[in-house]
Amino acid sequence: MKRGFILGKFMPFHAGHQFLCDVASNLVDELTVLVCTRDCEPIDGALRYAWVRQSVRANVRVVHMHRNIPQDPSKHPDFWTIWKAKIDAHHPNPIDIVFGSESYITKLAQVMNAKPFIVDIDRTQVPISATQIRADPHGAWPFIPPAVRPNYQKRICVLGPESTGKTTMAHALGHTVIPEYGRDYDVQFRQGQNWEEADFPQIAHGHIALRQEIVARAGPIVVEDTDLIQTMAWADFLLGKVPDALHKIAQNWNPASRYLVLTPQTPWIDDGTRYTDDPQVRERFVDCLTQLLERYGLQYNLIGGHDWSERLRDVQAILASVTKID
Repeated sequence: MKRGFILGKFMPFHAGHQFLCDVASNLVDELTVLVCTRDCEPIDGALRYAWVRQSVRANVRVVHMHRNIPQDPSKHPDFWTIWKAKIDAHHPNPIDIVFGSESYITKLAQVMNAKPFIVDIDRTQVPISATQIRADPHGAWPFIPPAVRPNYQKRICVLGPESTGKTTMAHALGHTVIPEYGRDYDVQFRQGQNWEEADFPQIAHGHIALRQEIVARAGPIVVEDTDLIQTMAWADFLLGKVPDALHKIAQNWNPASRYLVLTPQTPWIDDGTRYTDDPQVRERFVDCLTQLLERYGLQYNLIGGHDWSERLRDVQAILASVTKID
């Protein structure tokens, strides 16, 4: 059996790492990738380990080593001895080939009594680095593998009473939109009447299932036309309470990065699926939304005013601040 070995920080794992692992796995029977992490690093080690595990081929063994050990030969006289001991502890079998995209691989292979194999050291096949991704993940989006993208993707959710322009606003922002599943559910199954408590968990789960598949195929910014918070508010309006089942869903829920609550200064228009134009009810709906957002510690902005263009400018400014890379 021919065994290959790769080590790296993978901060984050990117398309260049993916290319390296795929090339290496073509040349050996068993490939081990050692994910090396330390306390001081800006991305959690367990998260990086999970990214690599989700991204590599079936014949690749992924091992996590979290140790605060020297990172440069100039920093410790026993640098290579220390690293060999740690690698031997995590890979006790002999290593035949050490793969990598850095020049130090030649020395590491010598220390491990193996052959070196350098892959794309000049970054001509995959012109990206982890430093570039950390500096501008949205600009480097094509080089970020699917498993890593959720860490850098920003999701903005639009909430509000009916007829405040949520769907129009969501599409006006120019990004992938997650549609409101609850509206389709109402049209197909309820037609505005006979609501039951069991309907609302079905809506919540249906919306989440749609969202999971849409965000996996989307770019760095996604706009969500309502979500679980809106479903809770509708349950409160239609049933007089928020079912416990919805709060249970929220225990393992992935909320948006920011919520935009549209307030009801805009005219109410009956499109055939609307419930009430009562101004007091619409205001109470906003109160319910903000109370739920605060209960779950979620960041939100109220978007008010009668002028649509001003609302859009306000939302665009918030979107720019939320998606800005520090």
